[in-house]
Amino acid sequence: MTALALPAYAQLSDADEAALADLYRRGTPANTLRAWERDLAYIAAWKMASFGQPLAWPEDEKVALRFILDHAQDLSDKTGPAQDVAMELIAIGLRMALTCPAPATLDRRIASWQAFHRMRNLPSPFSAPLVQQTRQKARRANARPRMPKSPKPITRDILEALLATCDASHRGIRDRAMLMLAFASGGRRRSEITALNVENIALNDFATKGLVWIRLLETKTTKKDQAPRLPMKGRAARALVHWLEVTKITDGPLFRPVSLSDRPLPRRLATDALRTILRYRLQLAGFPVDFATPHGLRAGFLTQAALDGAPLAAAMKLSLHRSAVQAQKYYADVEISENPVTNLLGD
Repeated sequence: MTALALPAYAQLSDADEAALADLYRRGTPANTLRAWERDLAYIAAWKMASFGQPLAWPEDEKVALRFILDHAQDLSDKTGPAQDVAMELIAIGLRMALTCPAPATLDRRIASWQAFHRMRNLPSPFSAPLVQQTRQKARRANARPRMPKSPKPITRDILEALLATCDASHRGIRDRAMLMLAFASGGRRRSEITALNVENIALNDFATKGLVWIRLLETKTTKKDQAPRLPMKGRAARALVHWLEVTKITDGPLFRPVSLSDRPLPRRLATDALRTILRYRLQLAGFPVDFATPHGLRAGFLTQAALDGAPLAAAMKLSLHRSAVQAQKYYADVEISENPVTNLLGD
């Protein structure tokens, strides 16, 4: 199926692109930039379809209010301007359905809209009291149960089953090292794993302490000038060192594609490679391919830390969560009967 070309008003203008490059692009993670651009395309198309006008800076409060109202209802069984606009957005591929978008989706698009106001040093219409109240009521009216980013956390027992499928081929050695690093270094995101270079791995303490240090140049919560150093030891450290030894890789991308003839290639893995690898290993281990996503490694690290009785603060040192409330959710998901504090007096 051929992708539909977006109309001009649903694309970044030259002025928008210049503003992004000058003020935000160098200091914002690439994934966030892509999300902003997609959201701006959606918002621009929505306003043109709704008002017949391009975006204004600053935007009018009535436009912000209408945006919230249009996205706070299920349009499947309604008629009128809001449904007509939604149908137009569906036709150009910017909206998936007439059903009410998730509150998180609406919040993200509003946050992107606000970010473009900030980069122009302009007040946001979403700061107006009436608009804020409407947004809060819309969020409550359409609240949904919290859905995990991965159907299941990949805890230690599941990870062991995946590792058991990794043989002595280059592909097997790479997959073992990737999965163990992603879990043992604090539940790393897939983009963080594929962005690693050999230069980010310090082996100075491996011979004497069995310790490997990993420097993450940029994460979702840290910037290059904050690059954290994370320790990794034991089996995970040995698996990573084994990958470097058998491939004789000394610089450049740490993890690389492996050819059909089992030869590591010189280029970097795609950002989404960990998802493909995980699905393949899940299938080999006898799990459904949709049993878990790469985020399951991050969820699994925190869940296993809770099951093992590790303090939340200690787990956050590795996971790099900024919010204790967010990290605590993984601890709260652990079945209370499995909580180690239920057996403080022993058997």
